[in-house]
Amino acid sequence: MSMIYQTTGLVQTTDSQRRNVSVFRNCWNALQEWRKWERLRRDLCSLSDQELKDIGITYGEIDYVASNRNTDPRGIRSAG
Repeated sequence: MSMIYQTTGLVQTTDSQRRNVSVFRNCWNALQEWRKWERLRRDLCSLSDQELKDIGITYGEIDYVASNRNTDPRGIRSAG
């Protein structure tokens, strides 16, 4: 009987450790995404008006473009 209890306790510890690793991994991934966003935003803010115009965005669209890296910035304007 005590052998079963000890084994169950071991499984609970392992599950708890997996959850801790998962939480850490999620936090790490979120930090890495934030760093990519911040780097892109900083790089775009350092461009001149003409350089931004060349790639099809304005200063007002920088946060949107940085947050939606997979979206073509030319698609955010109405066609008109």
